Amino acid sequence: MSQGRVRKIADRIKVIVAEMLERRIKDVRLGFVTITDVRVTGDTQHATIFYTVLGDEQQRAASGAALESARGLIRSEVGKQLGLRHTPTLEFVLDALPDSAARIEDLLLRAKEQDAAVAAQAAGAAFAGDPDPYRQEPEEEGVEGPSGRP
Repeated sequence: MSQGRVRKIADRIKVIVAEMLERRIKDVRLGFVTITDVRVTGDTQHATIFYTVLGDEQQRAASGAALESARGLIRSEVGKQLGLRHTPTLEFVLDALPDSAARIEDLLLRAKEQDAAVAAQAAGAAFAGDPDPYRQEPEEEGVEGPSGRP
């Protein structure tokens, strides 16, 4: 199967699962879940669905359990709407991207604060030693310089 067709199937699965979570799955454990990406194998036998959950670790675990319990219903609906000979197996994976992005944002903020502290410290600083560190030859009256002129 071509890569374009596999990508279209993955996009369609993403839409189907998102609509199912919004309209048909009524599990109280299911929190604010967002489907971030779907990856389908080249033979369309397996689909990995990446999702995020807004909330703490307990809400993530509860939403993961709710998705696992609804996997059969979701797979059945995916099979009906796709119309493929074989319905792909579904695997739900908590997407680590938002956590990684938050960690990177935190690190960038700390680096910016440290840069500002270094800049503030350097603002009033002066170089050690003389302002002009290069050796200067004293110019005497009547002595020729390197150009041959006095």
